[in-house]
Amino acid sequence: MKHVCDYLPKAMLGLFLSISLVLGGCAHTGSNLLGETGTAPDPRLTQSADAKFFSTSGLTACAGAAGVGILACAVASPNDKVKCMVVAGIAACGVAMGANYYYDYRRSKYSDTAQRLQMMNDEVKADTEKVAVRTATLQQVISDDKERIAGIQKSIQSKTLDKAKAQQEIASVDSNLVQMRKDLDGMRTKVTEYQKTAQLERTNGGGKQVTEIDGEIAKMNTKVASLQKEVDGLYSQRSAITLG
Repeated sequence: MKHVCDYLPKAMLGLFLSISLVLGGCAHTGSNLLGETGTAPDPRLTQSADAKFFSTSGLTACAGAAGVGILACAVASPNDKVKCMVVAGIAACGVAMGANYYYDYRRSKYSDTAQRLQMMNDEVKADTEKVAVRTATLQQVISDDKERIAGIQKSIQSKTLDKAKAQQEIASVDSNLVQMRKDLDGMRTKVTEYQKTAQLERTNGGGKQVTEIDGEIAKMNTKVASLQKEVDGLYSQRSAITLG
């Protein structure tokens, strides 16, 4: 696992800082997460079964998400500690841990190229399905937020606006947009890291199976791009509101 060994020393401090934050109750996940507006996002965005699908990426965040798995690694022997941490992080985040970690771990676990690539193909498909499920949740919130904005616009035109209430509604929409963008960032991270991993496999003789994986990654990317347009549409509608 050469790449893992190369990268871990630089990330080790951040890794243990992350563990400290988790132990201190400072992990920014779940229903206590506030948007940058100071208003909590819609519970459907933070408390639904799909809320954590794309909430973490990178070594430090995945280490925190792994929780007990990472803490157990702290007492492992020095020779096993690196591998233990990577395995726990991969289990928590998959490819979002980072292409190099993901690639090296898969190679160490599946020496047979065909088997390894089939596993990756299956994981891309599973994440594409997660994008679809998460998209359905976001679409519900987007639809409701658009209705709220339309109601505010109508009140402005009829000069019956309750400004205080409208400000609360807009703050809620803004908070939802912050959360949606975080989800999109997580989705794009997975697409990018899958693309990087596919390139690593291609460089090392993956052949036709990598081409098949490319097709699955493209499907995932298309779904993410489609969701991005819907979120952008909500943002444009919200940006048209000026309460003065």
